Amino acid sequence: MSSSPFSFLSSIYGKNILELDRPFKMFSAYFGQDIEQLTPLGKYAGRELYELAEHVDKRARPELIMWGIDGTRVDRAWLDPSEKSSLERLVVDFGVNRYPYGQNNWFLHFASIYLISDPGIACVLTVTNQTAYAIHKYGNAEQKKLIPSLTGTSEDIRWGATWFTELQGGSDLGSNSVGAEFRNGTWYISGTTKYFSSDAGLADYALVSARRTGGGAGAKGLSLFLVPEFDSSGSRNFTVRRLKDKSGTASVPTGEVEFHNSSATAIGEPDKGIYYIMEDLMVSRLSNAFGALGTARKAYLEAYFYSMKREAFGRKLIDHPLVRRDLMEMEIYLEGTLLLTLLSVDAFQKSWQDTPPYTEKYHMARLLTHVSKNLTADMASFVTQMAMELHGGVGFLREFPIERLHREALITPIWEGPSNIQALDMLESMQKKGSHLPLLKTLDKMGKDISENSDTYQKAVSSIKSAISRTERMSSEDAQFFAKDLLNAIGHGTVVVLLLHAGNLRKDARLVSMAALYYTKFVERKTYGLIDPKVCDSIIRIDGVE
Repeated sequence: MSSSPFSFLSSIYGKNILELDRPFKMFSAYFGQDIEQLTPLGKYAGRELYELAEHVDKRARPELIMWGIDGTRVDRAWLDPSEKSSLERLVVDFGVNRYPYGQNNWFLHFASIYLISDPGIACVLTVTNQTAYAIHKYGNAEQKKLIPSLTGTSEDIRWGATWFTELQGGSDLGSNSVGAEFRNGTWYISGTTKYFSSDAGLADYALVSARRTGGGAGAKGLSLFLVPEFDSSGSRNFTVRRLKDKSGTASVPTGEVEFHNSSATAIGEPDKGIYYIMEDLMVSRLSNAFGALGTARKAYLEAYFYSMKREAFGRKLIDHPLVRRDLMEMEIYLEGTLLLTLLSVDAFQKSWQDTPPYTEKYHMARLLTHVSKNLTADMASFVTQMAMELHGGVGFLREFPIERLHREALITPIWEGPSNIQALDMLESMQKKGSHLPLLKTLDKMGKDISENSDTYQKAVSSIKSAISRTERMSSEDAQFFAKDLLNAIGHGTVVVLLLHAGNLRKDARLVSMAALYYTKFVERKTYGLIDPKVCDSIIRIDGVE
């Protein structure tokens, strides 16, 4: 038995998250990826990191240190030493942010985010990775010197940030008011409205969206800048007004940042800032999706193992048909959206080096990112809520981790743009770039490998094409009204095709059955009929657990 008292609060503490997750390993292999090298991270995520997340959330939230003993302005976030140590270990020992640049492998990066399964910790890593991403693709030679410290390949670890959101606009980047002026060979940033700034007080460097002088109104007037914490004289370069008191994601300090003639350097070409920003948002939206998936997986595991030991009405919870059905619905939703998100990463991996005006592969990756971000967020909210319910009253108590997992999941529909933004951005990509066309080609190609349950494949693809065709006949306003329906039709139909394709290639009856059930629930929007108990048990079973 573990020596940690936390083992009495959690049903899965001390278990290797990756070893338990057969679907994740199977689907990664489906995309040609071997993630076994992440087994040590799976162990760490199920033990020390899991306990740390609880500790920070309930006992050691970051605090803003504003003034030093000599009266100077400090504006640094104090992190519990265990969190600081853990973050450093994740970037140095586990190399979470190193994979995209050292190995050109985004799968391993996002798989790491999935295993970490704490949106707050993952956010610190993600915004730092986004900073490295923008510099890697568009930075100048001097800026690129920062990449080793941002990716954990040098002893001098640095943290990044992406500060785009402002008080008056939120997701409406076109309303950004923070300004940038070029004077005497240097850019200067001024403005006080950066309202949701993750890594505030922690970031050594921040990517900041600002409206350059003469750049015009709207999103196209924005440029992207790299702003260091200290200017060339060693003085503070921006101030942190306060940290937010949030419902969850306590491990990432989020605050309000002000710029008063802060010195900065431009990333890439100033008139292409909005393109760079949207690219960076693709990275964080994919990370959001994997954070949602990982949180849901941990909640599912808690519910599964709890149901194996909790007795009610004379037998174990898992022996009750309705409990097995609940677990089955959770697992189908989780696995389906996981497969969809891995397709999104596959598309991103194949196109991430593209630059404006981009290729059709990149536009498909963008569409899939919007869809995956949205579906995984809805899924995580449902799965974590159901996991709480399966715990009964103890699921609502703050002393047990299942309650926190639900709170953590609830940010994922909001972070990186809520569902309305994802649907509208997806719609724009379809109307202006035809981003759905390469996806339809991909799905048609998959159909050639599907023989088992091919009628469900035909109906799933038909549902996608029908939704697209219907939207194309609408006025602009009407198309926006139904944009979320279109997003869901594309996402759920694609999940069915992927489950069928993977099931046919692997000759896996379980996946084929799941495809049919997913189609019934999410495409037809009907209730399940009677299901063979063996099928249900095959879906919810965790290998190696009796």
